[in-house]
Amino acid sequence: MLNLQIFRPKLIKRNISGVLLLNKPSGISSHQALQIAKRIFSASKAGHTGTLDPMATGLLPVCFGEATKFSSVLLSADKTYEATLRLGYISTTGDSDGEISVAGNVNLTLQQVESVLHNFIGKIMQTPPMYSALKHQGKPLYTYARKGIKIERQPREVTVYDLRVRTLEGDKMTITVKCSTGTYVRTLAENIGRLLGCGGAYLTSLCRSTINSFGLLDAYTLDMLEGMPLPQRDACLNPVDSLLHNLPAVFLDNVASVRLLQGRMVSGFTPADKLPERKKIRIYDREKRFLGLGEITACGEIIPKRLMVLASTGPY
Repeated sequence: MLNLQIFRPKLIKRNISGVLLLNKPSGISSHQALQIAKRIFSASKAGHTGTLDPMATGLLPVCFGEATKFSSVLLSADKTYEATLRLGYISTTGDSDGEISVAGNVNLTLQQVESVLHNFIGKIMQTPPMYSALKHQGKPLYTYARKGIKIERQPREVTVYDLRVRTLEGDKMTITVKCSTGTYVRTLAENIGRLLGCGGAYLTSLCRSTINSFGLLDAYTLDMLEGMPLPQRDACLNPVDSLLHNLPAVFLDNVASVRLLQGRMVSGFTPADKLPERKKIRIYDREKRFLGLGEITACGEIIPKRLMVLASTGPY
C-alpha cells in the first residue's frame, strides 16, 4: 500500500522590520493577535507592547524584526482608555468574563459622579487584581486565581492624569482614563463603584485608544490586513524609530557612524547643544538612516544602548 503524503509549500519568513498599529478585536488574547499578525506579514520575528485582556479591544502596537529591540519604550508609556462600567454589580474578574453578583443600588446624578471621580486623579495607590499577568514565583497571578488560590499583593503607586465621565444612563457609565503604565482600569472601576456608594462596579467593555503618541485612528484591524496585497500591507508599517519619537535626535558623520555600529563610544555629533548626562537619544547617520538608541555620558559622548542591523528589510 502506497504511503501518500500531502506536501505543503514551506512558508518563507521575511526579515521585515517596522511597527504595526493593530486594533485588537475582543475575544482573543494579545498573544493570539500577535501570532495572527506575524502570520499575515510572514515575519520571522515579532513582539507586542503592552498586553490587553481578551475582552478588551483597541491599540496594540506590534513590533517586527529590529523594532523588537526598542519595544520596551512603549511598555512604560502613558495610555488612554475608553471604558464602560456597570455600577452596583461586582465581578470575580473585574470584567464581564467573571461571575457577576449584585453589590448595591444605583441612583446617581452626573454631578455626584463627577465629584467622586476627582478623588482618583493624581498619584493613587492601587492593588493589582488576582486576574492579572503579574508574576508570583514565576507564574501569572491568574493561574492561581483560576484554582481559587489568593495571593497577597502589595499596593503600588500609579498615576491617573485625567478621568472624565462621558455618559451616565442608569447603572451604565462610560469614562475616559489617561493613566500611567501599571494602572488597572478594572481595579479603578471597582474602586469608583465603591466610592459612589454602589458597592462596586465592573467593566463591560474596555478600549485602549492611545499609547504615547500613537492613536487608534491610525490602527488596522486583522480583517483589513488580511484583505490587502503584500505591498499595501507593508506600507501600513511605521518605521522603527517611530517608537522613539519623544527622544531628541542626533546625527553622526560617517566615521562616527561606523564606530557606533561597532559598539564603541563616539563624540562629535550634531546638534552641538549640550545634552544632560544619561539622556536617551535616537541616533542617525548623515543620510538620516536610523542607527539606534544611545545615552549621553558625563563627558558628552554617546554610549550605544540598542543598535540596528541595517541589513534587515523594512520601513526604517
